[in-house]
Amino acid sequence: MGTLGTLKSAGVRAGDEVVVPAYGNAEVAEAVVVLGAIPVFADVDEDSYCLDPAAVSDVVTSRTAAVVAVHRFGRQADAQWIREIGKRHGLLVIVEAEPGARPDGVERRRALATYLDGRLNGVRTPEPAMGHTYEQYVVRVPGNGRPDRDAFARALRAKGVACKVPVPAPVYRMPGLRRDVFLPHTERAVDETLALPLDAELSRRGLHKMVSACNALGGLLQPAF
Repeated sequence: MGTLGTLKSAGVRAGDEVVVPAYGNAEVAEAVVVLGAIPVFADVDEDSYCLDPAAVSDVVTSRTAAVVAVHRFGRQADAQWIREIGKRHGLLVIVEAEPGARPDGVERRRALATYLDGRLNGVRTPEPAMGHTYEQYVVRVPGNGRPDRDAFARALRAKGVACKVPVPAPVYRMPGLRRDVFLPHTERAVDETLALPLDAELSRRGLHKMVSACNALGGLLQPAF
């Protein structure tokens, strides 16, 4: 049915508030806008990149009708706690899979992720979690935020590593969704994260090359004080 259909069938109307993730894809917030409802952006957990239940609780008001949580990068949103908040306030809670999630190749991705977890030291690797399917292998680049992350990415690409910035901007800065808010974990995630290739066809040679390149570059970056 999708977010729009689920919200509509549940009776969410124009003027209602719907809590949505500030970090990730814009489609959820756009579905809220189509209904005439108001997307309210909540910050994410810094380890999972999914909605932080405490942040959800902070933005709930008497006008809130629903909360939409989305699994991110193969990491599961904290649905239990978010549903508890929903129950406490009488809210509809929707928990969605990440767009483009791949049901096949999970064990291969997990094996590659385990290998990288044990060998990468130039970046901060993803926090391990039960059920993680590693739709993307997202690391944090040390240093001074976006300038160092972008320089790191350019250097990796020059070495043949096809990395990408997974989320280029907070949803509340995207066209048609702009809000005057600042959510610190979302901002840091946007500035520091980088997705390394974790495709099933990644060769052992390509894996070794990526580890060597990341570890060599990571030693050049130091956090600002």
